[in-house]
Amino acid sequence: MPTRRLLLSLSLGAFLAAPAWAQEALKIEQPWARATATSAKNGAAYVRLVNGGPAVDRLLAASSPVAARAELHTHLNEDGVMKMRQVAAVELPPGATVAFGPSGLHIMLFGLTGPLKQGTTFPLTLTFEKAGSRTVTVTVEGAGARGPSQGG
Repeated sequence: MPTRRLLLSLSLGAFLAAPAWAQEALKIEQPWARATATSAKNGAAYVRLVNGGPAVDRLLAASSPVAARAELHTHLNEDGVMKMRQVAAVELPPGATVAFGPSGLHIMLFGLTGPLKQGTTFPLTLTFEKAGSRTVTVTVEGAGARGPSQGG
């Protein structure tokens, strides 16, 4: 019987530790956004997600106090016309890096509370299926930026 208790304890410990392990295995790198015009109602944020763990995770949602709502989006080429579409989730395979950037995956910020000004920062919370919610600081780059200047 002691062996059975030991196995049960080890199994329970591994199960309870899984969320912390998943959170440590996931890295959010280079959070950035482009500056917006004073009158802009919407903006976008970009990140690079690295899944260093052995299990699939999924980005399910995003939120920020600088916007009324945030959505996960991608750009698609439909009959030669680029269109932006919301996606329900972004899969993060084990060992994969998924980059968000202009003309690709991005986080749309709808109903901005004010313009995103170059040189400022704002919090962005990303919610993952396994790693839970993680908040990062987004740096606002110039309006025409193609990537983060500091490397995140």
